Amino acid sequence: MKIKSSLIVLAASFTAHVAIAQTAAPAEPVSTVSFNAGAVTDYRFRGLTQTAFDGAIQLGVDYAHKSGAYVGAWTSNVSWVKDFNLATKGDMELDLYGGYKSELGAGLSYDVGAIRYLYPENNSGEIGTPGAGAYSNANTTEVYGAISYGVATFKYSQSVGDFLGNINSNGSRYFDLTLNFDLGKGYTISPHVGRQTVPNQTTATAAPVVGAAADYSDVSLTLSKDLGNGLVLSGTSVATNVNQDFYVDSKGKILGKSTVLIGLKYTF
Repeated sequence: MKIKSSLIVLAASFTAHVAIAQTAAPAEPVSTVSFNAGAVTDYRFRGLTQTAFDGAIQLGVDYAHKSGAYVGAWTSNVSWVKDFNLATKGDMELDLYGGYKSELGAGLSYDVGAIRYLYPENNSGEIGTPGAGAYSNANTTEVYGAISYGVATFKYSQSVGDFLGNINSNGSRYFDLTLNFDLGKGYTISPHVGRQTVPNQTTATAAPVVGAAADYSDVSLTLSKDLGNGLVLSGTSVATNVNQDFYVDSKGKILGKSTVLIGLKYTF
């Protein structure tokens, strides 16, 4: 009887351990790598068109470590370097970024990092190009910090050196407040408001704006639908209050003109 009882106890113990092992959560991976590919009917950056109201194809890759550190790269076609900065080269944007994000507790989290906006081979402002001397090289570096609580994220970005080819624009700043509301059934609505400041920019008009000609605000409202399997469809309404004498390209297009754009993104 004692032997039989011992066997029953051993069997029960073994069964319990197997059940625990089967229900235990899988270990968190040390790191993850994800890729994304997308298309938009108009590529907007802080409310301004980067493609003269034409479409763009965009690709990206992200690496994240469980410590909170991350790096990534993202690319898109652009036209503004030629249309606005009067360069003869510069049809692509390549962003390289890295940073660190973590939880602070009580629903708070933060994200700090740096990003380098590269426009390979761009000759913005170089001698021999149209309008040489009116701009500097378009390549730009920014540092940023963001804090999130609940549905809200506030982000602050500041340039290190000239901002997107604007001469003497070191210290350009962007303030970004975005809310994300989960509507259920895969739908998310995201209102956004931003403020861009670019110091020392003046319009050469009959009534010039001195020093703050490049400052503006932008607002947008995005409705997105998670279609499953990493595919997200979105629609965005964008508006700005740009100075139209400053943000007009060589073809007479106002870069901050209001629009509605459609995007499709696949993450895998």
